[in-house]
Amino acid sequence: MLLKANIMTDKNIKFPQLFLRLSIAVTMLSAVADRFGFWGADAAWGNWANFEAYTKKLTFFLPESLSVTSAYAATFFEILFPLMLLFGWKTRVGAYGAGFLLLVFALSMTMALGPKAPLDYSVWVGSAAAFLLAVQPTYFFSIDHSTNK
Repeated sequence: MLLKANIMTDKNIKFPQLFLRLSIAVTMLSAVADRFGFWGADAAWGNWANFEAYTKKLTFFLPESLSVTSAYAATFFEILFPLMLLFGWKTRVGAYGAGFLLLVFALSMTMALGPKAPLDYSVWVGSAAAFLLAVQPTYFFSIDHSTNK
């Protein structure tokens, strides 16, 4: 009976899992697009300078040089992890990476801006979703799945 339940779960999880993977990836890439000005000047940051200033606010506990470095590091990882999720390559690593990155953002936002900001932007939800994705036994519709057959 348990085996049949697992088969049903695997069958029913394919599209929701893909939707979760793509949602996390696209959401994170959208934030990167914003800091490079692709969403226009009226977006959250609209340009790199505004994003850097925001990062300095969130990383108030770091020396300024490390704060600027963290803006570059965050951007690098906000491109790398979503691309891994998008293509389903090293999906577990990408999901854990996204989960930890979003967790760091949520904690930094909470310390610097209070609890409302990460709640309004669903950063906690994104982190939890990434961690949920990371513990999946297999990743359907992915490079990982096609190479593990």
